[in-house]
Amino acid sequence: MRLLIVEDEKRLALSLAKGLTAEGYAVDVVHDGLEGLHQASEAAYDLVVLDIMLPGMNGYRVCAALRAAGNDVPILMLTAKDGEYDEAEGLDTGADDYLTKPFSYVVLVARVKALLRRRGSAGANPVHTVGPYAVDTAARRVTHAEDGEVALTTKEFAVLEQLVTRAGEVVSKADILEHVWDFAYEGDPNIVEVYISALRRKLGSSLIRTVRGAGYRLEVPR
Repeated sequence: MRLLIVEDEKRLALSLAKGLTAEGYAVDVVHDGLEGLHQASEAAYDLVVLDIMLPGMNGYRVCAALRAAGNDVPILMLTAKDGEYDEAEGLDTGADDYLTKPFSYVVLVARVKALLRRRGSAGANPVHTVGPYAVDTAARRVTHAEDGEVALTTKEFAVLEQLVTRAGEVVSKADILEHVWDFAYEGDPNIVEVYISALRRKLGSSLIRTVRGAGYRLEVPR
């Protein structure tokens, strides 16, 4: 999952990015409202953490502009203000949740996960059955029917999540890079192959098929 943080307090923004990256998310950071609007409009994000008091364009206007353009990405608004009016204005512009500074990092992570779960589920079960495996995208856990839990790194699970949520479809290497690594990643794109190989070792070589020139497809045994 790919998140965007729009926060002009650079120390806070980088701290949040570091923590959320450790949780297994790909995280991009910008420090200006106009840049945040551009970034959120141009790339496919699963959630935006949006400060209200921003240079260039405030968070209210960024949120309203995204909603006016039909962008329904979940938005968690942050503000140093405190009061019913501010919360109401944030929610009226289309934000999904609201957090007042100073806040607990644990609370922020819980809010992020709740918003992602709400959007991802939309009435659907977050547990995907793939052959003998149960992949729980909410708990970020993979369990084998007989052998129990399979230990995956955060990045391995993130790559698997991109495949399992589109099981039976071809997922390109570019799609995986975009959602699992942040936009600043300038390393070898073949890093995706490294993680696919690791998943095959842990889950079985027949589960993920390479579609030459197109990407990868998670096979769903019938």
